[in-house]
Amino acid sequence: MKDPNENKNEEQSFLDAMQGVSRHKHDKADTKSTTSKNKLNTLYRRQAATLEEEKVIDGLSDEAVNLVESSEELLFANPGVQLRVLKKLKQGHIPWEQGLDLHGYTIDQARDQLSRFVFDARRNKCRCIIVIHGKAHSSGSDQAMIKSYVNEWLKRLTGVLAFCSAQAKDGGTGALYVLLKREK
Repeated sequence: MKDPNENKNEEQSFLDAMQGVSRHKHDKADTKSTTSKNKLNTLYRRQAATLEEEKVIDGLSDEAVNLVESSEELLFANPGVQLRVLKKLKQGHIPWEQGLDLHGYTIDQARDQLSRFVFDARRNKCRCIIVIHGKAHSSGSDQAMIKSYVNEWLKRLTGVLAFCSAQAKDGGTGALYVLLKREK
């Protein structure tokens, strides 16, 4: 049990802490907001939506990605892609029908171009395409930024079944063969 003197000390401490505080005149929350707050909130939401829209196109973000080395070979296959098909793709035995060169593009431009290109290639019933992302040697950077982003974006794009680094004659680790799902 608590000592009665201790309770008085706590009560006095509380009263001291509350000195100068006035009691509310009503017991209900004020849910009405001023119109200027509403306008600011609406403006903020619009700006945030615009910024978000610019960062993500077709589910492709320009947020940070895992960086890959410029000489690293890339290989990816969605579940269900047969091993022999992947092997044919890697050996360059599936002829590519259209190509996209991303040299000189910014990250945002590359994302937009890649998204449109894959969409158009699928619409044109292409089975295999080539995407040239480069190796980042000419940009003065050791990091292959476009290559790293393309590696992530292709994994998220609808209709991409698999991709792998190209044969040396087609660009080697500076390009990718991309296997597409056929449109029905």
